Amino acid sequence: MKFITIAFFLICSFLHRQPAHAQHWKDIKTVEDLNTNYPELINHLFSRMDLTYNGLDAVDSALRQNDTIQACKLLIQYYQQSRNGFKYRKSNIPPTNITVAKADTILKNVFTIQNVKGKVPWGEDGHRDWHYKGPNNDREWAWLSNRHFQIDTVYHAYLKTGNSKYVRYIDEFLRDFIIKSQPYPAKWGTDAIWRGLEVSYRNKYWTSIFYGTINNDLISDATKLLLLSSLPDHAHYSRHFHAKKNNWLTMELSGLAVIAAHFPEFKGADEWLDYAIDKMGKSITEQVYPDGVQKELSSHYHYVTIDNFEQFKSTCEIAGKALPEYYHETLQKMYNYQAQSIRPNGYGVLNNDSDLDYNFERLEKANQKYDIPNWKYLHKHTDKDISSPDEVSFIFPWAGQFISRNHYGIDAHWSFFDIGPWGTGHQHKDKLHLSVAAFGKDFLVDSGRFAYTGAVAKKFRKYAQSSAGHNTLLIDGQGQAPGPKETEKPLSALHYKITDAHDYAWGSFDQFDDLEGTAEHQRTMLYVRDEFWIITDRVVSDQPRSIETLWHWHPEHQIQVKDQIVSTNNSGGNLAIIPVNNQDFEISNISGAETPNIQGWYSSEYNKFRPNTTTIYKTTVRDAQPLVWILYPFKGEKNELKAKIKKIDKNGVQLKIKTDNELYDIYIPYGDSNQVDFKKK
Repeated sequence: MKFITIAFFLICSFLHRQPAHAQHWKDIKTVEDLNTNYPELINHLFSRMDLTYNGLDAVDSALRQNDTIQACKLLIQYYQQSRNGFKYRKSNIPPTNITVAKADTILKNVFTIQNVKGKVPWGEDGHRDWHYKGPNNDREWAWLSNRHFQIDTVYHAYLKTGNSKYVRYIDEFLRDFIIKSQPYPAKWGTDAIWRGLEVSYRNKYWTSIFYGTINNDLISDATKLLLLSSLPDHAHYSRHFHAKKNNWLTMELSGLAVIAAHFPEFKGADEWLDYAIDKMGKSITEQVYPDGVQKELSSHYHYVTIDNFEQFKSTCEIAGKALPEYYHETLQKMYNYQAQSIRPNGYGVLNNDSDLDYNFERLEKANQKYDIPNWKYLHKHTDKDISSPDEVSFIFPWAGQFISRNHYGIDAHWSFFDIGPWGTGHQHKDKLHLSVAAFGKDFLVDSGRFAYTGAVAKKFRKYAQSSAGHNTLLIDGQGQAPGPKETEKPLSALHYKITDAHDYAWGSFDQFDDLEGTAEHQRTMLYVRDEFWIITDRVVSDQPRSIETLWHWHPEHQIQVKDQIVSTNNSGGNLAIIPVNNQDFEISNISGAETPNIQGWYSSEYNKFRPNTTTIYKTTVRDAQPLVWILYPFKGEKNELKAKIKKIDKNGVQLKIKTDNELYDIYIPYGDSNQVDFKKK
């Protein structure tokens, strides 16, 4: 009997502490509904409000009289009438029945995450399964779906059409999520709902939607109050559990600043913004090299970081907070890197964990703020009223990235040569990789990033990160090991040279996975402007080595082999790889291989991939014997090019190269730009 009595007491106590939740969450729409079913959320909301804030005196008075219902209604009225969030506020939009196909798909709970479409199921509790990992069982899918870009898409469909069904979906979506997300854990985690990046994105999307619909009767009062109750928790997470460095820190603190600037009524808002300004000011100097390149050394995450630094700057301007001058200067350097590294077709570099991002439009927007003529030319390179910049090739000595080109037209030669550190995040084992484009086409490419988790990653992730997925060497079948993550000093001028007639650069790497003995790969690149690239590969080793030189072609090309020359076979522009050595090569072209190893695959976007061709020149070298290659772009019938090695010494290689029109005598040093001897006869 005693046991039964104690059990009954515990059950009654538990029930007493729980809210009634008599209504299904879909039916909770009014202030009264929310107070009846979730009084703890209302109490939490008011505990996080500074009720002494100007304009909230009526709300405070109602609470002092224990009239919570009236206090809630007055709080909604306050936000409807305030000037906060003025940049997000929208006038009444005329109603129509016009639809947007992309938004209509979302209304069916079908979300496309990183190019993978999945339908979020309903759980037994009547809520969407916010932990659903998509059709590929990919945790990245679950994380990204909780950033709520979906309702941002639906919201913009409403702004475009005025169709009320889009706002009704947002209303129901937010009520579902916020109620299901309770209780806020108030600790760092990697849960699909409460993870830093997801929180930061919701900070921004929710703020925009809250103010854009605050006077819209199609958004229920319950949803408006639920947003207000959850946003302080989001700010708390971003303030106390953010990442310590890199692009995560930037994204999370830019999200914190959005709440702090647009909801000054929250307790701690001033401290949040001051904290974010201090941390972001330090972070921009810690994350970005003096040459303007973000230290993860991924073109994609460089863009992500600069976008969030820019958003933060705009938020501070709205809040009337000044940022230090170096912050603005660094932003301009970051844009400058995008401008100077951009491909002729407008896309950025594909390196480390990147997608092939289109950067022309981003630079155009940046130029509206900074008015840099060169950036405008890069975007409008067919505009005859804008003179072409004098410089066409660039070195980023801290990042160790060398960009060569001959002009800024769409059909220009372009190359990217990696001679820098490994990167502080999202790294690939790809030092000394070379990408080449010409005639508006990509020819030699980085294989891309494929995916981080899920079925695609299980198959391709190791390949994406390995040397085997890049245009570099395998030594005795082994690729590179991780290198130094960052550098404390820039490359010296001995590593590079840019002249009117040619570009030169070199780098080396000596750490290889599971390699017996010691070996160092030294690679030089000399670009003869308007003509061709010369690559020398030299392996300094304690023993003879089997060398596989890898060249990954863009998937659009058909490849042919003739007399050890491998070339594309297009009706337009082409590229030929010409080995200059009198060397016995075993040449293979591999496409779409899965066994015995993954090889011959290309990914231009996350979760997208297709076969391409990888050309492998395999041979044995000894005594630091150099391998010399000419990468020869040509149109139509291939012009005659003859090349021979005149001399090899311990410091470099001397070549004689004859084309239909020119004769070159070039000495290419292995490691000293001052020793380059370039003669055009």
